[in-house]
Amino acid sequence: MTEEQLSSYHPTLPPTTEEDRFSWLRLLRSRKVGPATFRRLLREHGSAQNALAALPEMARAAGIEGYETCPPGVIEAELKAAKAAKAQLLCLGSADFPDALNDLNDAPPMLWAIGDVSIIHHPTVAMVGARNCSSLGARMARGLATDLGKQGHVIVSGLARGIDTAAHMAALDTGTVAVMAGGVDVIYPAENTDLAHKIAESGLRVSEQPMGVTPQARHFPRRNRIISGLAQAVVVVEAAAKSGSLITARDALDQGREVLAVPGHPFDARAAGCNLLIRDGATLVRSAEDVIEALPQHDLFTATRSQETSTITKPTPPATLHQAILTRLGPSPIAEDQLIRDIAASAGEIGPALVDLELEGRIQRQPGGLLSLSA
Repeated sequence: MTEEQLSSYHPTLPPTTEEDRFSWLRLLRSRKVGPATFRRLLREHGSAQNALAALPEMARAAGIEGYETCPPGVIEAELKAAKAAKAQLLCLGSADFPDALNDLNDAPPMLWAIGDVSIIHHPTVAMVGARNCSSLGARMARGLATDLGKQGHVIVSGLARGIDTAAHMAALDTGTVAVMAGGVDVIYPAENTDLAHKIAESGLRVSEQPMGVTPQARHFPRRNRIISGLAQAVVVVEAAAKSGSLITARDALDQGREVLAVPGHPFDARAAGCNLLIRDGATLVRSAEDVIEALPQHDLFTATRSQETSTITKPTPPATLHQAILTRLGPSPIAEDQLIRDIAASAGEIGPALVDLELEGRIQRQPGGLLSLSA
């Protein structure tokens, strides 16, 4: 096992000073640096400052001439805009960063947030669907969001027209999170301006995009992975056979989240995507009770900190954890984040245990970070 593979088990340490936060933003906003490259650069160079210093030479070695990192002035302007919008920067690995995103391979290193940050740590259900939804679909979304909210679940959606809007509005009193495709200070569509302000007052708006960015078509698929990643389950209320809601459902499956769908009439094109999901194994939803029954009862959401209590979970003994890992694994490889959810232990516990078992030759890592028992 290489040193890089060993280091990948250690979580990214969040910035602790304003200088560190500034450098994190500069690194992430630099050309050709996405979430995966950002984390690799931090592992290889130890800090964002060192990574920024090394980037131009790395670019030249890759055949890219004239490469320049993000200018400091760009970050100064972004921080100024964030202050004016009363936005807070959440950094991967910090206490206020969403627990649910910490273990995703493509988690955004940073999120801008406006509103009540604590709400993001509560049990969450994502609701997505058609922008041109039917009256019945909007009614279903409102009913589900209201009933789930009454039972303690925060509703996550994308602030789009239709189903998203209905879900957000119904959950204003119980908690809702809007994941935005553009900057957290750029409200789209404009017709949801009043709703967005209300969400900031009682819930939360988040985005990985720089402040002031107008959403483009390419931003929405990236936004969708955050919607599904934040939630225990994704409920699709109405969706055409080819729609962004199905992209969110696929993201949810890749992330090990539950996927549920509300059935619709076979002749209604707006229900075609939902019916396809149900045909392929998604849980059929008739009411909030169906959603709650399908939610994982012992996963990363119930094992992490609660805003209502200060109970500290005792770490699992190493021998017990090793046995749990070996019991869960088989000859068919599974994703590491799925293993973490199945065992209901923290990534900090699982990582060292996996290293031990791999060095002992009892498990092996497959391409793509998948894990299986050794032959």
